[in-house]
Amino acid sequence: MKESRGGSPEQLGRLVEGLLRARGLTEGVERAAVISEWGELVGPQIARVASPVGFDRETLFVEVRSSAWLMELQLMERRILAELNQARRRGRFEKIVFRLAGGS
Repeated sequence: MKESRGGSPEQLGRLVEGLLRARGLTEGVERAAVISEWGELVGPQIARVASPVGFDRETLFVEVRSSAWLMELQLMERRILAELNQARRRGRFEKIVFRLAGGS
């Protein structure tokens, strides 16, 4: 039977955090969390018509169902950015690029 090493989840968490920081990945991991938190951050109405599809550095890419919503969300970009960045120390977004779903 294999003997367990012991240790604690807190130590493992610190180790992983240190590794991410050393590799320069901490901000990317923080930004990626927006994809799973989107509905909570922007609310159900926006979440029904728009979905984050990725990011590149400080820019978040969001696909939108209709051109009417695309225009509306473009007007709301600053407010949405504020909601996304509110609780983030790292991994903040500076810009959102909205595009029609299924478009180029």
